[in-house]
Amino acid sequence: MKNKKIVYFISNYGILFVFVAMFVLFSIYAPNFLKINNIFNVARQISTLGICTVGMSMVMITGGIDLSVGYQISLVNVCCAYMMAKAGINPIIAVALVILMGTTIGFINGVIIVKSGVMPLIITLAVLNVLNGLSFMISKGLPIFGFPKGFSVLGQGTIFGNVPISLIIMAVILVLGAFLLKKVYFGRYFYAVGSNEEAAKLSGINTGAVRILAHTLCGFLTAIGAVLLLSRTNSGLSSNGAGFEFNVITACVLGGVSALGGKGNIFGALIGCLIVGFLENGLLLMNVSAYMQLVVKGLLLLTAVCYDTYMIRNSERVKKIKAINANNEA
Repeated sequence: MKNKKIVYFISNYGILFVFVAMFVLFSIYAPNFLKINNIFNVARQISTLGICTVGMSMVMITGGIDLSVGYQISLVNVCCAYMMAKAGINPIIAVALVILMGTTIGFINGVIIVKSGVMPLIITLAVLNVLNGLSFMISKGLPIFGFPKGFSVLGQGTIFGNVPISLIIMAVILVLGAFLLKKVYFGRYFYAVGSNEEAAKLSGINTGAVRILAHTLCGFLTAIGAVLLLSRTNSGLSSNGAGFEFNVITACVLGGVSALGGKGNIFGALIGCLIVGFLENGLLLMNVSAYMQLVVKGLLLLTAVCYDTYMIRNSERVKKIKAINANNEA
């Protein structure tokens, strides 16, 4: 009984404990970590990560993955920057167009995955290279800048004193994402498809449409996150999103979103996002090299994936034992 309580606590609150422990350690050893300016600075930095994490969570809950997220950000950055700085397009129209473009990319990813039957890992890896090439073709590898002054408000502006506007946008999207997964019927379909696709089909769920919807929403949210990143950096660069998908996947898995599908929630993903954001910030303040930061994040992801797989296999083993015992009793 005691072991069951320990396992329950670790499964449901372990990630929160890790975040608190990490926060306390950095508060002691990282200079200026607890300063309010630093906290708000991290909030700005993780706004894109948090928004993209919501989209990736939806895809991973259905049992998929999207490795093209990083270069979706790069392409949206470059296209939005080009339209505003080079083509003279109104920022509102430019933002609307690139969000539509990001949504379309997500939709195309979903359609190809469903219609081809090829693993999402392979499809999105191929799309990643296509998007990377397109972003460099448009920017020619050079930064694009010179945007209208008002555009920077999204990523750099504050409200109610020092609260970043980008943080408010992220919070709204997190709440909407949690509502969609828990209260809207097709949100529950995501879990059904990720848990057992064949059973979901037999129950009448259009599993292909659910997967396409998940990827489409991921593309939509990724585009929003990319616009906030562009507004914060004020420079459209093809390398802006390079490797960003690794941070997003790490945040999801750390937050309890299963790499095998069917499990996860937005609150956990948020905690995973906070861990990744404050980890980078704390290590940077401690003058830890960027290469060592990659090592630490890689080990975190490896540990989280191994733990997730172990827990799923252990749960399946317990179910089989219970089923055998029930048959024997009958």
